[in-house]
Amino acid sequence: MILGIETSCDETAAALVTRDGELLANVVSSQAELHSRFGGVVPEVASRRHLELVSPVIEEALAVAGASLDDVDTIGVTTGPGLIGALLVGVSAAKALAWARRLPLVPVDHLHGHVASLFLHPTDLEPPFVCLLASGGHTLLLDVRGRWWDDVVVLGRTLDDAAGEAFDKGARLLGLPYPGGAEIDRLAAAGDPEAYTFPVARVPGLDFSFSGLKTALLYAVRDLPAVELEARKPDLAASYQRAIVRALVERVAAAGGDRVAIVGGVAANSELRRSIPGAVAAPLSLCTDNAAMIASAARYTDTLRYPHFLALDAYATAS
Repeated sequence: MILGIETSCDETAAALVTRDGELLANVVSSQAELHSRFGGVVPEVASRRHLELVSPVIEEALAVAGASLDDVDTIGVTTGPGLIGALLVGVSAAKALAWARRLPLVPVDHLHGHVASLFLHPTDLEPPFVCLLASGGHTLLLDVRGRWWDDVVVLGRTLDDAAGEAFDKGARLLGLPYPGGAEIDRLAAAGDPEAYTFPVARVPGLDFSFSGLKTALLYAVRDLPAVELEARKPDLAASYQRAIVRALVERVAAAGGDRVAIVGGVAANSELRRSIPGAVAAPLSLCTDNAAMIASAARYTDTLRYPHFLALDAYATAS
């Protein structure tokens, strides 16, 4: 079995997955409550919390699977993109385990992990398909031609904010707690999505842009007296969410393709799931950052043998 480790942002996670894609354990310790007081993730705080949690999370994953390190034959770890300090905690833990057990180590791209969440049972989606990857830090439209990362072609990407980042910043403007995406989704259920007309950026090709939308919400909030703002928050949330979802859906439709999949934290958004009928969505437990997707991607990534993995480093941004 493969032990996956994920520490790219504010979730410390470990998972055990078999070679044929059966998920045996998936343990995630979220730092959302820790960062909520700051309105977003503080990198140094996240790194220190990962140091405290990485060993207990691995131990719990082994316990849930009824396994021990003797049953593990490969270790997969996120090496980027993400917060560099947070990533180094996971990479260091993976190196230590691999070195001590003389196991091969697999460096996994976090974005490949999101796509590979679709390759676990019972979803086990077979390429080719068009995939919308929308998360707090990334928004990509992908042509997935195979299960290896080299078989994935980027059709479009965000030119500024990611969709999840737009949700979080919008939530902050509305005075909602972090993480903002889930809060906007919840509040929007009580609002009218047609109450406000927010712009959807029209950029060339299949790329995305959300910075103008965020600015439009800022102006709408500023123009409302405090009492009226409180009363109109559900309408603002619903209209803002509708604009983000519309931008995503329009690009997916423009890409074409017989099959569509959606992954990443934003794939948990209820309106997005309703707005792309027939799309295969990652299970809710595998939308936000987790280690199961990293272990899954490790099955389709080249391994590093001892002692070569000792030179492995993390990277903050995707190439």
